[in-house]
Amino acid sequence: MSRRLLITGGSGHLGRVVATQAVAAGWAVTATFLRAAQPIAGVHWQQLDVRDRLAVERAIGDVQPDAVIHTAVVEPNDWATNADGAAHVALAAQRLGTRLVHVSSDAIFNGASGLYGEDALPEPINPYGAAKAAAETAVRAIQPSAAIVRTSLIIGDEAYKHVRLVLDMLEGKNDGALFTDEIRCPIHVQDLAAALLELAAPGYAGVLNVAGPDALNRYELGRLIARRWGYDPAALRASTTVESGLRRPTDVRLDCVRAHQLLRTQLRGATLFLQT
Repeated sequence: MSRRLLITGGSGHLGRVVATQAVAAGWAVTATFLRAAQPIAGVHWQQLDVRDRLAVERAIGDVQPDAVIHTAVVEPNDWATNADGAAHVALAAQRLGTRLVHVSSDAIFNGASGLYGEDALPEPINPYGAAKAAAETAVRAIQPSAAIVRTSLIIGDEAYKHVRLVLDMLEGKNDGALFTDEIRCPIHVQDLAAALLELAAPGYAGVLNVAGPDALNRYELGRLIARRWGYDPAALRASTTVESGLRRPTDVRLDCVRAHQLLRTQLRGATLFLQT
């Protein structure tokens, strides 16, 4: 009998890749959507608003999954989805004794420390970071056996947020600039999805940093994206968060040594995956 997997936010960029890989790996996959399902062969779709606690209980109770991978998120921020929704999923999974993998973010940090390990405490400086930090706190309190995956910028095709931003700049649709003082560890969506599926097996509990090994500022990443899509990177403008007047996390590098030791999945750096 196939293992049953429930993916919340399955219609999102990350959720779709997790669902596709899970089907290929032999899972019986149910994925949730808020507005529209996606045409992925082998996936059963179920509409769900994670802000509704009782609806979450019913959905997880109906599926009876062996594991839940919680990817549902709203950016720039919706507290009821990003914080309360995560708590609702954790409560329902805990009641059934279901394995939970929760996707978190490096946005929970302020960027002052430079390199963050799994024991680093959240210090959010914006509403999105605060909601993701609250979600971590709820998940850890409700289901200590859950895996909490802190990740960074997720890169995929031209539909992905940061890739689209850079391409819009290069195509003259956005006259903005890319920050040189905001440092992240970008990860390819295929690598992150594979890591999440590995962690869907019982065993690892607590926080795990899962990101790429290359620490790049947004301008450096933008230049890699420009070359990958055949544009002249010299067309991109550089700036800083200070010049912009925005309050954003700056150096939020994640120490991923533990993930490299634990996981079979290769976590490629952006310099590598944007060359192919």
